[in-house]
This record gives sequence, C-alpha cells and structure tokens, in this order.
Amino acid sequence: MNEMSNWANLLHFVWDDLFLGMFSSWLNWRTWLGILAIGIVTGTIFYSNYLARKIAAEERRRVLIWAESLRTKSTTNDPAALVLTNLITDENKSIPIIETNEQNQPTGNFLNLDSAGVRKDPAYLSKMLQVFRRQHDSIRVDISLDPPAYNNYYFGDTKLLDEVRYYPIIQLLIVALFVALVLISISVRNKSAQNQLWAGLAKETAHQLGTPISSLEGWIEMIRSKEQPERALIEISKDLDRLKLITDRFGKIGSTPKLEQTTLMPQLEQMIQYMRRRSSEKVQFTLRSNVSSDFSIGLNAPLFDWVMENLLKNALDAIGGNGTIQVHVSMQGKSLSIDVRDSGSGIPNKHQKQVFKPGFTTKKRGWGLGLPLSKRIIEQYHGGKLFILSSELGKGTTFRIQLPVS
Repeated sequence: MNEMSNWANLLHFVWDDLFLGMFSSWLNWRTWLGILAIGIVTGTIFYSNYLARKIAAEERRRVLIWAESLRTKSTTNDPAALVLTNLITDENKSIPIIETNEQNQPTGNFLNLDSAGVRKDPAYLSKMLQVFRRQHDSIRVDISLDPPAYNNYYFGDTKLLDEVRYYPIIQLLIVALFVALVLISISVRNKSAQNQLWAGLAKETAHQLGTPISSLEGWIEMIRSKEQPERALIEISKDLDRLKLITDRFGKIGSTPKLEQTTLMPQLEQMIQYMRRRSSEKVQFTLRSNVSSDFSIGLNAPLFDWVMENLLKNALDAIGGNGTIQVHVSMQGKSLSIDVRDSGSGIPNKHQKQVFKPGFTTKKRGWGLGLPLSKRIIEQYHGGKLFILSSELGKGTTFRIQLPVS
C-alpha cells in the first residue's frame, strides 16, 4: 500500500507540478497578452463603428445638400444660382444615388454606380435600390408644386464607409487565426513535452531500480552456488536498503516532505564517498568548508542526497572520467551556499537557461529530469535556490545551492 501511495504521489507531482506548472507559467503572461490583444481589437471595432456612424451622418448631410441643389435648380432661372447648384451636384464623386419616381420605380437616372452593370442587367438598378432602401431613408425632392410632382433619391454606403466598418472585423479574424495557430503550436509542444516527461520518468525509474536489481540477481546466483553465502546476504541487505531509499525518494517527491535538523558535513562526505566509489581513479574529489563540522541545518536527507547525487553525476559526465570535482560550503549572509564545481567542458550560454527545463538534455543517454527534480527539491521543499553560478567553455561549471539558515 505504501508503494502504491508513493507512486500515486509521484504521478501527482508529474501532473500538477510539471505539466500544469508549465501550463500555468504560460498562462501567467501569454494569456494576459492574448486578452490585451483581443481588447485592442475589440476597442478598434467599437471605435470603427463610431467613425462609421459619423461618416454615415456626414454622407447623409451631403446628399441632403445635393438634393437641395436639385430642388433649387428646378425652381430658379438665376444664372448664379444655377452655377452654384451645378457645382454642388458635380461635387458628389463617391456617394451612389438612384432616382425614383413617385411610385418608387427607378427613372434610369443614377450616380456613382457601375454603368456597365446597368447596361448588361435591366434589373440592376432595382436590385441596388433594394439594397439602398435597407441602408438609408430616401430624400424627397419636389419638382413642381402645381401640379404636384416629386422624385425620391435613395443613396448607399460609400467604399470608405464599408472599409471603416469591415476592416476591424477582418483584423479580428486575422488575430483569431493567429491566436488559434499559436494555441495549436503550444498544444503540440506541450504534448511533446509531456511525452518526454513520461519517457524520462520511466527511464529514470528503470535506471534507479536497475542497478540494485541486477546486483540482487548476481547475489542470488551466488547463494544458489553456495559461494560466500554470508557475504551475499550482506550485499543483498545493502541492495535492499538502496531500493528502499529509491522508493522513499520517489514517494517524497510527490508529497510535502518533513525537514529535520541534520548535521551537514557528514551528509556531504557520505555522498561524496558514495560517488567516489563509482567513479574513475582519475577523478579527484575535494570537500572544503568554512563552517564547523557539527553545523546543522533543516534538510530532508534522502531528497538532499538525491540533489547532490544528481549534481555530482552531472559533474562526472562533464569531466569525462578525468578531472576534479570540488564541493565548497560557505556562509553567505543569512544563507548557506554549497558550490559543486567541475573542471569539465562547460555549458554553452544558449543552454544555461534551459538546463532546468524538464526534458532538456545534451547527453546521448540522458532524459532531462535530474536537474528539474533537483531544483524542485531545493526551491519548493527546502525554500532555497539552485542555479548555475558560473560556466566557461573548456574550464568547467559551478552549480550553487543556497539554503536559508534559521
């Protein structure tokens, strides 16, 4: 039951803290940026509608002036007035107008419409008249008072008015299409990241369990052959302890672990000795400290050991089995600093911001979970920080752990 609970906690961590964590970090600013963009486009639409109403009112005023000039032209013989009315009527170069008789039938007179369309289609004016009647009320112009006679003039929207009305809608559609493409690409990327995390989790589990399981198989064969059974039992006990430690680590990473006052230096020495036994003789480990040997700090020992194991393994990979690994402990104000420095190849600048992202790795056989898990353990469980202090190509890298000292 405990193992099932531990695995449930681990899966809860993978989903809530890695998957949802990445998604929520994306929501923090990208969503607000999208909302801002939609707000800008929406504001543009409302402002465009405001401009469209103003333009429509101005166009109606111009048509009224145009119609009044026709009325004046039909009732005066004054040469000066006729010159003025002709100027006004000739000024209209954009507003389409259709003239109808008292029965609202087109008379054949029109302005600013497609002449070719009128010639080709006898019903063209009637069709456009229906459109104009839906857009604006007609303007009546009296031709004579005795006998009474008049014409109605229907006018439509200009191209400028149509552009002002419909351009923001087109703009919104383009923005919506762009947002949709971005969301699709992010969804594909997140699915890819999730697949990498699941694969990495499976590989990390297999890697952690593989060594003690292989060792157990060897010791069991030794017991069967009755060779050194007492030694085999001792080693089996060690491997079982290792399996318990792995289970404990995975269980704690999915829950809130308890911190206990732990003497730091023996904890570090133990982990360095563990890694020294598993490395080449050409690797030189050193541990330096300016804090007392009995200095204690709040730690969750199994998880802290896992962090140190990951950092030391990374250092071993960086030096390629030949070089130096230094662990330096020092007090920095009210925090404790633990630097893990290697003499390896260094990390390129373009990769330094990515090494803590789940799934990112430059190793041929890596799966990119060690550093993200370590960062979570230090920052979320211990209230500290884990970051790259320095890195130089060809000279090495220094990772720093900062822990608060109460």
